[in-house]
Amino acid sequence: MPITVQPLSDACGAEIKGVDLRQPIDEETKRQIECTFHEHVVVVFRDQDISEEEQIAFANTFGGLGERRRSPNGSTPGGSYETPFMFVTNIRDEKTGEPIGAFGDGEMWFHHDTSYYKEPHKATLLYSIRLPSWGGNTCFSNMYKAYENISDELKQKLDGRKVLQIHDYKRRERIDIYNSDISGMLQQEQPIFVTHPATGRKALYISRLMSARIEGLEPEENETILNHLFDISEDPSIVFEHEWELGDLVMWDNYASIHMRKDFPREEPRLMRRLTLGGYGPLS
Repeated sequence: MPITVQPLSDACGAEIKGVDLRQPIDEETKRQIECTFHEHVVVVFRDQDISEEEQIAFANTFGGLGERRRSPNGSTPGGSYETPFMFVTNIRDEKTGEPIGAFGDGEMWFHHDTSYYKEPHKATLLYSIRLPSWGGNTCFSNMYKAYENISDELKQKLDGRKVLQIHDYKRRERIDIYNSDISGMLQQEQPIFVTHPATGRKALYISRLMSARIEGLEPEENETILNHLFDISEDPSIVFEHEWELGDLVMWDNYASIHMRKDFPREEPRLMRRLTLGGYGPLS
């Protein structure tokens, strides 16, 4: 049965209708979903009632699952590493008071998932289980469009350079690499412009939360250029804001988009189940 696709914004994002994620996905439906995904960068499936096993099965349709890695310095966002999925939640264990998941509450700045891995995960699948009364929307920025919006002069200056991507489970704070011991943090130098392995399109590969240092630049120039690129990447004209409803599953391209979470009431529970798909290989 053909799927129905409804674009959600001029920036990116499309809702896919006519798919029950509890059922196995046939080859033709898989092909249609993949085409929609690569065209729109972010795809939304609404009104889904899926178990952990069904979310895993759907993800496996599009490649092997991504593996979570611990920081060498022992930092952790919280939650269990024993399952392929991660709960993104502010809920705490009633007995211990410890978080049952990761990245609990508040705003989280724009970022790529796992940009600090040698082979970043190609996609993330996030499923909503409990939602607060307001807030917690996820914004997605189209990094193909961000690349297009960079001046030719700056593209020429940065072409072929790498940028250090680093993460230590901050949510609203850049790591000060000049005055910190970063040796135990998850980090990886990546191309600042990437060519998407599936689409062949070029995308900007930086984010305010995780991009720290551009290869070959002195600190002052580095900060000036990075802040300029952050502004380009967060231009509202290339951002789609998803307002969550219960039963939404959203899948986004981690090479062609960055995403952020808006604030929400910290006293209200928010529970999401997250999976990632393994990458295509090293970025280029």
